[in-house]
Amino acid sequence: MTAGTVLLWRHGLTEYNLNGRMQGQVDIPLGLSGLAHAARAAAVLAEHEPTAILSSDLSRARTTADTLADLTGLEVRTDARLRERSFGRFEGMTRDEIDERWPAEFAAWRRGEDPADVGIEPRAAVADRVATCVNETAGALEWEDVLVVVGHGAAIAAGVTLLLGLPPDGWHGLSSMDNCHWTRLRANAPRHPEWLLAAYNVGVL
Repeated sequence: MTAGTVLLWRHGLTEYNLNGRMQGQVDIPLGLSGLAHAARAAAVLAEHEPTAILSSDLSRARTTADTLADLTGLEVRTDARLRERSFGRFEGMTRDEIDERWPAEFAAWRRGEDPADVGIEPRAAVADRVATCVNETAGALEWEDVLVVVGHGAAIAAGVTLLLGLPPDGWHGLSSMDNCHWTRLRANAPRHPEWLLAAYNVGVL
């Protein structure tokens, strides 16, 4: 059996988001505006009647998850597989700074390639760990359950791509989600793929 619905929710706004810096796996906390936005989004997500909350163990995701837990009384479980993609040496830098120091590698990354010489985690590896985590957790639940997964923009986009049966290392048709927006998947078995995309990058003002 599996949960009938999975909601993948990106964390709230951070200082790095505001300043256009690459976050990756740097553990940046939510800012005040991020906390407020998470609270507004949590009020809407609570209307979906979630029955389980799973979060990345990075603090910006866990704090976002806690806003929903406070409304629903649910316990937040964490899993490191939901962490953001590692952007290696690019982390903590703006795009202009990256382009100045590693122009060839930055151009390759923008083409959808994985320039390993600067330590960027392959997109396929990110997709595999996120999708595996979602499938394992959802698979332990029942059809009437609603699983909320709190994570990060690039990791969610890669994971959803694989969950929809598409190749994450060659298909880039989903944008990174906006802060505090979410995606809704519905279980699709026995049809292929296993999950049906019901909504993408949904949020509140």
